[in-house]
Amino acid sequence: MKGKIATIGFFDGVHKGHQFLFEHLRTLGAERGCAPLIVTFDTHPRAVLLSDYMPQLLTSLSERKALLSHFGEVAVLPFEDVQPLTAEQFMLYLRDTYDVEVLLMGYDHRFGSDHLERSQDYLRLGEKYGIEVLTMPEYTEGEWHVSSTEIRQALETGNILVANELLGRPYTLSGMVVHGKGLGRTIGFPTANIQPSDPYKIVPKCGVYMARLDTPTMDNAPAFVNIDVNGVIEAHIPSFKGDLYDARLELRFERFLREERHFATLDQLKDQIRADVDSILRQDVR
Repeated sequence: MKGKIATIGFFDGVHKGHQFLFEHLRTLGAERGCAPLIVTFDTHPRAVLLSDYMPQLLTSLSERKALLSHFGEVAVLPFEDVQPLTAEQFMLYLRDTYDVEVLLMGYDHRFGSDHLERSQDYLRLGEKYGIEVLTMPEYTEGEWHVSSTEIRQALETGNILVANELLGRPYTLSGMVVHGKGLGRTIGFPTANIQPSDPYKIVPKCGVYMARLDTPTMDNAPAFVNIDVNGVIEAHIPSFKGDLYDARLELRFERFLREERHFATLDQLKDQIRADVDSILRQDVR
């Protein structure tokens, strides 16, 4: 085996566009006898460059590393440390630290504190230091330009089907079950209040969703999930009996059911929840 073939990016979501890039990374690596290396960063670059920037992420660092590891070796660099490097310095760092011989760049990717804009500038640097620089075309799917931004916008508008299609898997949100107001239990629909583990992960638009989750006694259980205007997440699991306090749950969102709305009476609320739960169970049977 020769050296490494590398690609660089934050890769939030590890979506279908990223996967397209990584599949080519593996294919080109096999052709050249180079091991694939994915270089990513511990924090969102804008969070370092802009002091008031609050990332809205599709994946936590641990989720991102796990997903990336399916495609090759993963190197997580502290962005604060590499941010001052020029493109030339960074390419030298990759060559000398990771034995990078080939660099595969996404269609719109740029790096380096000197803000090089032209692909030819990276090609020139590669020739200077013995690194073959290749560029990828944009990945599209139908009318969609597959990007982290498109997926974030889909989640912010409750369009879970589009978000999941572009991700290539269900959008997930993980967290601990904490004590809530207990209203669900009093009306016959106990809920697990989920406090997200990563404060920077996107919480989908407020409303009612169908999701799936695993419990200590059930796998892939269908769940009715309500997200209120304050971002409070409550999950009712129709077929589960027991206590989930302090358990860690991962919601896998499947479908947006309806907008959240105010009900004049508790009976009206119960009737609507019952209808929502019936709808979820019918879809589960299919």
